[in-house]
Amino acid sequence: MTLEQLRIFIAVAELEHVTRAAAALNLTQSATSAAIAALEARHGAKLFDRVGRRIALTPAGRAFLPAARAVLAEAASAEAVLADLTGLARGRLSVAASQTVASYWLPPILLRYRARHPGIVVEVGVGNTEAVAARLREGLADIGIVEGAVDDSALIGRPVASDDMVLVAAIGFDGPDDPRHLPWILRERGSGTRAALEAALARRGLSIADLDVRLVLPTNEAVRTAVEAGGGVAVLSRAVVAGCLDGGSLRALPFDLPGRDFLMLRHRQRKPSHAAEALFALIDAQVP
Repeated sequence: MTLEQLRIFIAVAELEHVTRAAAALNLTQSATSAAIAALEARHGAKLFDRVGRRIALTPAGRAFLPAARAVLAEAASAEAVLADLTGLARGRLSVAASQTVASYWLPPILLRYRARHPGIVVEVGVGNTEAVAARLREGLADIGIVEGAVDDSALIGRPVASDDMVLVAAIGFDGPDDPRHLPWILRERGSGTRAALEAALARRGLSIADLDVRLVLPTNEAVRTAVEAGGGVAVLSRAVVAGCLDGGSLRALPFDLPGRDFLMLRHRQRKPSHAAEALFALIDAQVP
């Protein structure tokens, strides 16, 4: 069993798709499939079942996944110790970010970071707020940056930027003012974008259960596209819809939405590496 096989197994398990896992790891589909087959053959255990066009973990695969993640986290910790001995000349930094952060706020910062520290390999994992918090708890990321509140005693968080939310609809949409009678397109449970909507509804004495929900989608871009197609209304970050508002494919509707903070997270009991501290400093330099 190799660390590369474990990385491939975890990627396939998380994405439930060999081709997507191969693309995420910059491998060929055949190499990815071969690594899984070798792992199963070496230990005589079937790790995945094919379900339609996707694959799903078997009971053995589900039992193996936490252990595989733990081994990979320990290997990353060992590598980080050695990398620290050379300062910032080389090393690896794992950043987990929620979708709005990863797509619209973080890339320019990481470009500046790489320009300053070209020897540091930066890996970015993207998920919703709950998924980012889980990666930090399990030691699979050094830093997390999210747009949703995180209530986890194992993590330390602080604001690093602010974000505006807006209710949007397609041009020509003409709906009632009462949010209970609007057709809604939502993000999935656990996303910071959905949490912002839930907070706004709670101020009105409402909840998601009071809404006419037409679709629940896993990405900001999917939600935005569905709204542009006339499928309903949605609450999204202004960063996600700014181009559509300027270009005239979407319009903002009156809806009182509180602003929110982007939070930078780290594990309370894990000492940040030099590479992580350098990113902390770069982000702090931008905080007013």
